Amino acid sequence: MKTLKPSRLRFFSFASIMLALAFLIGMDADQNNDYNQDYIPAPGAVYLIHVEGLVDNGLNKYIQRGLSQASSNDAAGVILHMDTFGGLVDAADKIRKNLLDSDLTIVSFIDKNAASAGALIALATDSIFMAPGASIGAATVVDGAGSYASEKMQSYMRGIMRATAQATGRDPRLAEAMVDERVVIEGVVEDGQLLTLSTTEAVELGLADGSFRTVDQIMVHMGWEDKELFDFQEFWAESVLRFLSNPVITSLLMLMMLGGLWFELQSPGLGFPGAVSAIGALLFFAPLYIMGLAQSWEILLFALGVGLILVEIFVLPGFGVPGILGISLVLFSMGISLIGNVGLSFPEMHQVTQAIWTMAVTLILGVAMISSMIRYLPDNKMFNKLVLADQTDRNHGYTSSDSKDDLLGLEGVAITSLRPSGTVLIQDRRIDVVSVGEFIEKGAHVKVVDTSGTRVMVNRLG
Repeated sequence: MKTLKPSRLRFFSFASIMLALAFLIGMDADQNNDYNQDYIPAPGAVYLIHVEGLVDNGLNKYIQRGLSQASSNDAAGVILHMDTFGGLVDAADKIRKNLLDSDLTIVSFIDKNAASAGALIALATDSIFMAPGASIGAATVVDGAGSYASEKMQSYMRGIMRATAQATGRDPRLAEAMVDERVVIEGVVEDGQLLTLSTTEAVELGLADGSFRTVDQIMVHMGWEDKELFDFQEFWAESVLRFLSNPVITSLLMLMMLGGLWFELQSPGLGFPGAVSAIGALLFFAPLYIMGLAQSWEILLFALGVGLILVEIFVLPGFGVPGILGISLVLFSMGISLIGNVGLSFPEMHQVTQAIWTMAVTLILGVAMISSMIRYLPDNKMFNKLVLADQTDRNHGYTSSDSKDDLLGLEGVAITSLRPSGTVLIQDRRIDVVSVGEFIEKGAHVKVVDTSGTRVMVNRLG
């Protein structure tokens, strides 16, 4: 008789999870050390902070750290070296507020692009300088599908663009025209067009304060030529966190979690799909937690949801309240973890909308991925090495416990209460059983109605 061997991938699964935990703990420790740099400049230096790539919460943490260190080190000023096509509105708004609240002299150097959220960040600085051929503008809000967001969101973006321009002494109409194509400025932008300005146009309209090719030229213009220019770099952990918190990567990690969990439940033991799901969960929640976007109770909700799903599958027969509640908690926890912490207040609608779009796209891709794998992977030789592909039923000579089929249809007496599990006496044999959906008191007569799997199911007689 054949017996099932433990999966050779269990050690790999455990080791992978432990390595992922150690990796993320290391990142957290690095994040908590704000001054973990080989070199810190003398007081009076000029800090060069890079605003590049996607505007996200990781970028916000990096800029916040740079402004904090520059302020505590009595920096002469800060230069934001910008090249971005935009990103998350909530992250840009946090950066904007930090810039406006700072007592430092902060200037933007738009090397190539400051579009969308990048334009909002640039408007929050004391001076804007642009390289020849650069551009700024096109700050309308789009949703997860790339379509224009609701009028409520556009109104919100118009408001903060206008308020930011006013706070830094710039024309608020130009800022509004970057968001709303209905804003008409004679000789500048017509009805139905979003405003995007070239370097020359921005300087002529007074939105930008000058055109320079290099940071060194800006240093001379600002009277900082005798100051040390300190290139403030991201920690390696911040770079990794920004990568993992990218919306595209976030969706892929959610696919890892959901897909890995589904495939793990199709085979016994802890194997490769379980490791994939666990690592996906770690890499999804840990960056959000470290950056302060996800709280511990959101992670606990996810763990509780997974636990309820496992209870539904391995403990309780059928599909009922635990399974539905577990799936709901898993999806809800992933969704709210994508929304920044707002305490007891309700989050901004654009944050909710973005989270809903991310979840919807992920679920659609997840269903498509699982359907494709079910159809094509069973015939793949490499896949069959990772999961249990052969049937392991009794007809193929496999068994994981002694058969109790001889008990089917027999009657006995409950020698303990069944709540729903307990013990009955059948033909002088003590048998551990589970009642089918009801409490059965001690001494009641019962009948065996099912012996499939590893459990013996009984019903009350009479």
